[in-house]
Amino acid sequence: MTDLNGELLQIALDAAQRAGALLRDGRPRDLDVAATKSSPIDVVTEMDLAAEKLITGFIAELRPDDGLLGEEGASVEGSSGVRWIIDPLDGTVNYLYGLPCWAVSIAAQRDGQTVVGVVEAPMRRETYQAVLGGGARVNGEPARCRPAPAFEQALIGTGFGYLTERRAAQAEVVRALLPRVRDIRRGGSAAIDLCDVGCGRLDGYYERGLNPWDYAAGDLFAREAGALTGGRPADPASPELTVAAPPGLFEPLQGLLDELGAWHD
Repeated sequence: MTDLNGELLQIALDAAQRAGALLRDGRPRDLDVAATKSSPIDVVTEMDLAAEKLITGFIAELRPDDGLLGEEGASVEGSSGVRWIIDPLDGTVNYLYGLPCWAVSIAAQRDGQTVVGVVEAPMRRETYQAVLGGGARVNGEPARCRPAPAFEQALIGTGFGYLTERRAAQAEVVRALLPRVRDIRRGGSAAIDLCDVGCGRLDGYYERGLNPWDYAAGDLFAREAGALTGGRPADPASPELTVAAPPGLFEPLQGLLDELGAWHD
């Protein structure tokens, strides 16, 4: 690990843990929707905004020349070659309803390449961290994905978008995929789902419509834990499609998803 990557990792860990504590301990009992984004069910709460403000302020104080990209509007170009990609609350609907599957996701890129990823899941009491070329860890212990099972024995995670047309298309993909695998799970946090692949709690995961802040940290964690990640065949993970699974499962899963049209509405 380079000195700079080590510095970025520590900053990401500190920022994610501070934001996670704010979200866990500061959640109002009467929490309500502060705004909507792509549709009336794609919500933002006051806590999303507060957590992003905490994270961006913390990073800017320590590294004022870095760029920032946050889900709730943070956007700074920066001049250092380092850019932070921040999802202050991944799984907002879960959080709104009091469900435990939500996380803070922070990734750091150097010259466009993700080199550090941290996902803080307070209600699980787990911190997932990864450094490019340095492996993946959960609460300090090494993480590894499961060996690839037979396709029909694979447990696959996924998620759904908030636009009606997209959800209808995604339902058709699930309808076709479900009879071919062990089962499908929908947890509600892409960052946690990707980490669950890296921890061996899911055999694979896919989703259309993710943004960089949804997958940047979790994608690195899954790869450093031994999984393969990508989008359509020969493409990297992207908003069009994100897929993660161990070698041997990744290839047939990616191919079938491409055949089923999981990359378009």
